[in-house]
Amino acid sequence: MKLPLQIVMRDMPHSDALETDIRGRVEKLDQFYPDIMSCRVTVEVPGKHKHQGKEFNVRVDITVPGGEIVVNRERDEDVYVVLRDAFDAARRQLEDYGRKQRGDVKTHAPAVQGVARAEEGQ
Repeated sequence: MKLPLQIVMRDMPHSDALETDIRGRVEKLDQFYPDIMSCRVTVEVPGKHKHQGKEFNVRVDITVPGGEIVVNRERDEDVYVVLRDAFDAARRQLEDYGRKQRGDVKTHAPAVQGVARAEEGQ
């Protein structure tokens, strides 16, 4: 990764264990797709609603050459489950992006909407 990883934790205390988990997941993405330019991970506890337990939202913003990949995962009581789901989705999107860049994606011929007929008698 060309720029340092940014980790933002909103409305919650800083957690070294959570930061270590995020850094490990980003390193796996960087090994999978080494052209990542930057990555920003935001973990937040939305609102102050009275729920049984705290719910977490995770947003992963990944900048790659020629584009940006954004993943949002919301509303789960276990922050590690939300992180896992978010990074799994980011990995799938990076796979798709890498295939498109390499030209591995099969493209279909454009569908023909109508066929012009030659007029009879001319």
